[in-house]
Amino acid sequence: MKKFIEKLHFITHDIEQYTHIEQAQIACESGAKWIQYRCLTKSDDELLKDINAIAEICDDWGATLIVTDHIHLNGKADIQGFHIEDMDADFLKIRDELGEAITIGGSSNTLEGLIRLNKEGVDYAGLGPFYETTTKLNGFPLLGIDGYQTTMLKLREHQIDLPVLAVGGVTIEDVDALMQTGIFGIAASAAINQSENMKDAYGSFYDKIM
Repeated sequence: MKKFIEKLHFITHDIEQYTHIEQAQIACESGAKWIQYRCLTKSDDELLKDINAIAEICDDWGATLIVTDHIHLNGKADIQGFHIEDMDADFLKIRDELGEAITIGGSSNTLEGLIRLNKEGVDYAGLGPFYETTTKLNGFPLLGIDGYQTTMLKLREHQIDLPVLAVGGVTIEDVDALMQTGIFGIAASAAINQSENMKDAYGSFYDKIM
């Protein structure tokens, strides 16, 4: 089942300036149509409190709500999909568990990872990190513009039509060059929710990508 995937994904995080709910509200007011709720620090009850509130916001503004990991919460709230960060996850098993109607995204750092994700039926993939980021610390190699150019070229050679988004340390100054590599879109967080003005920052990303 082919899913609609937005070109600009906004990812919430634990930050001092705004709660996850406030981040979702401001992003949607700014035109966001894709909210990825990423919280790995709360209990299930706390997660569901956030998710239910964000789901109402997304419903009001016509936005898709994706939850990072926590697939055990499927069916307990109005969640349209899940993004799984574990690059070694069994996506065939996850699809069997969640069903065809749920949007599933996966993460990768390599061409081989993208090929596997496509084979196992994800609806989109986040490829990164592009650059250093404080919102998601990991030891994976930074891809940079050259890494995306090479990977997207090889992906086309394999005739794989998978929506791939650049993620990890992307700033507004990087968007033009990244989009020229052939990627589908951008996933952004800190460059928006830790900016001086979230609405303006989101609008700048949107105008460049869309």
